[in-house]
Amino acid sequence: SGFNSIGHMDTLSRGRHQIGHCKEGEEFIQNVFHVLSQILTGKEKSNLATCWLQYEISKVIQCLQAKKKKKLKAQGRKSKKLAKNFLKAPDNRNNLSLWKLYAYLEWLLGNTEDARKVFDTALCTAGTGGLRSAQLCSLSLLYAQLEVELLESTEGAVMSRAVHVLTKLTENGPYVPYSGQVLPVNVLKARKTYEHALQDYLSRAPVSEQDQVKDAEQLVNLVGCYALFQYLTVGIDAAVSIYTQASEKLQVSGSQKCENTAENFGILNFPSALEAVTLLHTNLLRFHMKMSVYPLNPLREALTEALKRFPSNQSLWRSYIHVQRKSHTASKARRFFDSVTRSTDSLEPWLFAIQAEQMRKKLTEKVQRADVGEIHCTIPETGLTNRIVALFEHAVQSESGAHCPLLWRMYLNFMV
Repeated sequence: SGFNSIGHMDTLSRGRHQIGHCKEGEEFIQNVFHVLSQILTGKEKSNLATCWLQYEISKVIQCLQAKKKKKLKAQGRKSKKLAKNFLKAPDNRNNLSLWKLYAYLEWLLGNTEDARKVFDTALCTAGTGGLRSAQLCSLSLLYAQLEVELLESTEGAVMSRAVHVLTKLTENGPYVPYSGQVLPVNVLKARKTYEHALQDYLSRAPVSEQDQVKDAEQLVNLVGCYALFQYLTVGIDAAVSIYTQASEKLQVSGSQKCENTAENFGILNFPSALEAVTLLHTNLLRFHMKMSVYPLNPLREALTEALKRFPSNQSLWRSYIHVQRKSHTASKARRFFDSVTRSTDSLEPWLFAIQAEQMRKKLTEKVQRADVGEIHCTIPETGLTNRIVALFEHAVQSESGAHCPLLWRMYLNFMV
C-alpha cells in the first residue's frame, strides 16, 4: 500500500498538504539503496552513492519549497550524516562528485560558511587538473554559480569570490582559498586561457564513442565556467556570445553526424551537450533579468528555439511558463504549445500547456474574487475551464498520454 505516491504526485496539493513521498514508498526506496550498496563494489558503488545523495537533496529541496522548517531540520541532519559516511569510505575520499553534492547540501541548508569550507577543501585536494578535468570544472562551476546568487548586483563582481574560483581554475596550480581580492592581471590571464581552451575543444577532430561522452561533459562545464566568468568581468552580452558560439558549433556538428551515420563524425554526444549549454544560457538570462533591467525578448526567443529542439525538457518548460506569466496575452503561448504538441510525441508539452492554463484560471478567479468578502463572483470563468478540459481530452488521446497515470490523476483532480 502507498506505493502509488512514488509516481510523484507532489505537484498536486491535497487541501493544505503538499503530497510528497509517503512512508511506505520512502521505506521501499531506502531498502533498494541499502540492498544495492551491499552488492555493488568499486565504481558502481561510488555511482550509487552519488545517486543516493542526489535523492536526499531532492527531499531537502522539497522541504524548502513547502517551507516546513521542522521537517527540513530533521531531513538535513539525516542527509548530512549519510553524506559524511559516504566520504569516510576510502574509495570516495577523492570522489569530487560526492564532495560537490555534500557542499551543495550544506548550502541548501543555509550553512554558507560550512559549504564554502567543503568546496575549498575539495578544490585543494583535487590536484591541478585545471580546465582538463571535467569534475574539477563542474565543482568550480557550481561553487561560482552559488556565490553569484548571493551578489546584490553585478557591479564590482570582478572582485567577488566567484571570479576568484573561476580564475584559479585556469591556473593549473594548487587552489588557494579566497582572501578578499582578485588581481586584474590574473583575470586577463584567465580570459586568454579560457579562450584558447574553448577554441581547442571546438576545433577537435572526431574521437571514439567513449571519449565523446567525456568530451561532451567537459565542453559543457568549460562553456559554463567561461560564460559565467565573462558575465562577471565584462557583461551579459559577452556571456551570451560564448553560448551562441558553442551552440552553433554543436548544431553544425550534430547535423553532420546525422548525415554521416556510418562514420562517427564530430566531437560529441550532441543532443545532451547542446541541451545542457542551452539550459545554462537560459538560466543566466533569467538570473540577469532578476539583477537588472533587461528586455524579455532574448530570453523568450532562446526558450522557444530550445523547446522546439528539446520538447521534453522540463526545466526549459518551467522557465517558459514563468516568462509567459509576465505577458498579458495568452494567444502567443497557446499557439506555441499547439505547434509543439503537433510536432512531437512527448507528453511534457501537454502537461505544461495544461499547467499554464490552470495558473491562468487561478489568477482570473483571484482577481474576480478580490475584496468582496463572502460574495463570490456570480459569473463563472467557463472559457478557461472548457479549454483545460479540451487540452486534457487531446492529451489522453495521444499514445503516451493514454498510459500516463499522472495525466489521468490531474484530469480527475481538475474535474472534481
